[in-house]
Amino acid sequence: MVGQTIWWACMAVEALLLARALWCRLFKQYPAFYAYLLFVWMQSLFRFSVYHAQPHLYLRVYWITEWLGVLAGCAVVFEIYRVGLRAYPGTARLARNLLAFVFLLAFAKATIETGNNPLWWSTATTLDLELALRVVQALALLALVALFLFYAIPFGRNLRGILLGYGLFLGESVVWLSFASRDWESFRALWSHIHAGSYFMVLLVWAWHLWSYVPNAEPKSAVRLEEQYQRMAAATSRRLQDARGYLAKAVRP
Repeated sequence: MVGQTIWWACMAVEALLLARALWCRLFKQYPAFYAYLLFVWMQSLFRFSVYHAQPHLYLRVYWITEWLGVLAGCAVVFEIYRVGLRAYPGTARLARNLLAFVFLLAFAKATIETGNNPLWWSTATTLDLELALRVVQALALLALVALFLFYAIPFGRNLRGILLGYGLFLGESVVWLSFASRDWESFRALWSHIHAGSYFMVLLVWAWHLWSYVPNAEPKSAVRLEEQYQRMAAATSRRLQDARGYLAKAVRP
């Protein structure tokens, strides 16, 4: 009963957030985030219908949609970087490339491990793979927060809400996935309610911070971030040119 109540409350807040985004045209500012939220909302309805209409298919549908949700979450992390580093195009480009490399590496590792496991569709294996990708997402957000704090870059209200809410969701998910495959029935029963309740709190954080559009504030002082990136890029370019020159001399007859 408690679980159903929390589930319907989450659905209502998600619908409210989506309706508010349409009204205030927030979709244009954060398309990946709201696409993710729309996916989660539709995912919940789809799982609910499958569970009551064809319960024998529910487990397969659950893990397929769960994996799609993890991939959609990667897009949210990219958008947080895009919005947060919008004023620093060089740094943003470097960060996007690094993120893409890390996510592809994690996804390739997960795919190889899944393919080599004859029980690839087992719950324990799927939980381990999802945990790995959630940890990568959490580390990416922690790196961005550290960057902003080090250079005193201000967080806008909307970006702070998306980052805080999704960060809380990732932290709770890592804890949940770390223990979900254990044979601790009492813990799993308790944490299933905590899991649902914490997501409801995440939705409230998003509703509070994303009720209307608030652009990111400009830094009060000059930020050295982009200047340092330009120097690093120039130094790297010079080293590559020197390396090409040495290589040309070495192969020249």
